[in-house]
Amino acid sequence: MKAIPVTAIADIGKSNKKILLFDEQYQLVFEHVVQLSEITDEEGFPCEDLVALKQFIIEGLASVVTDRRFQVNAINFSAYGASFVHLDAEGIPLSPLYNYLKPFPEQLQDEFYYTYGGREELSRVTASPVLGSLNSGLQLYRIKKEMPDLFSTIRCSLHLPQYIAFLISGLQQTEITSVGCHTHLWDYDHRCYHPWVEQEKLIDLFPPLVKAQQTASIDFCGKSLRCGTGLHDSSAALIPHLLQEEDPFLLLSTGTWCIALNPFNHAPLTQDQLQNDCLCYLQYTGEPVKASRFFGGHIHEQGVAALADRHSLSRNEVYQHEEYRQLMQQLVDEQAKCITRVEGESPLNTIIVDGGFSTNSLFMKLLSEAFPKKKIKASTMHQGSALGAAMVLG
Repeated sequence: MKAIPVTAIADIGKSNKKILLFDEQYQLVFEHVVQLSEITDEEGFPCEDLVALKQFIIEGLASVVTDRRFQVNAINFSAYGASFVHLDAEGIPLSPLYNYLKPFPEQLQDEFYYTYGGREELSRVTASPVLGSLNSGLQLYRIKKEMPDLFSTIRCSLHLPQYIAFLISGLQQTEITSVGCHTHLWDYDHRCYHPWVEQEKLIDLFPPLVKAQQTASIDFCGKSLRCGTGLHDSSAALIPHLLQEEDPFLLLSTGTWCIALNPFNHAPLTQDQLQNDCLCYLQYTGEPVKASRFFGGHIHEQGVAALADRHSLSRNEVYQHEEYRQLMQQLVDEQAKCITRVEGESPLNTIIVDGGFSTNSLFMKLLSEAFPKKKIKASTMHQGSALGAAMVLG
């Protein structure tokens, strides 16, 4: 039987880690999903197990590349953002992959904003609210101030999507969708790194910027392949819709975070939006995308677990319980506020729901009730982040 030509994607979420294969029509033809247990950093805070993650990625991709059913022609990567891997001169990680949910020291945060123009202005120009460790640039600032010995040994800092790409290609690169996702690193006014990045000498740790469409020719498991740079998963999820939708739309990408992405609202972020967790992402083209984040998937999981525990129910039984509808109504009410914040004056008649909640009939019904004049539809492009990472390679 003739091998199927495919693009392989390693898609790394907070919860699920996946190896996916798409054929030349971008149809999913293979999927392998695992959940990896977290470890803890030196202060006991949960974090990603980099050793287990590296093993999963290399072994998973090696398995499909050597599978005679498939002819893997290209590999790319999508992963969650706000996470750095710091490498030494040999390319070995020097520290844990610090969790973006780890509390950030208040005094150090005050010092940073006092030095670099204040919360409001820095948030405006970097198109990101004040988010502590979720502003990944502050993770490096913290290491420099609190762990100078560690900082002095860092030779390269890669956002997680580019670290995963480095594991396969051996290339250290910086890609715009990762730099632009609520990092406090990118100056949206001047389309370059913010001056504080250079003043703190962090810029020396970042490899040159490359385009998301860029590939390198590599040899992997004895096969010649094209290898991509990796993309931030939320920005990657937008790509299939930008390429295929004819009319303006808002994409609601749902997972651990539920992110409302509006690429058709070009008005500058207001202080009210910034104070309500609105921000800008960057498209793979470098253009800004107004977004509003809500920790919906995480809250949903906590709520389901609490209901199951309180009433001694299985997960499936929870979905049939009257209190589950109340939980979902509260979630959708908050989600609707997020969507409204970034809708603006843009002529949006369609909301496309991608990810986990797109298959939740109650969520879709309640969202339709919240926006009765809009068309609410589930994305037909499953595995949107991975699909975007495949499509950007062409």
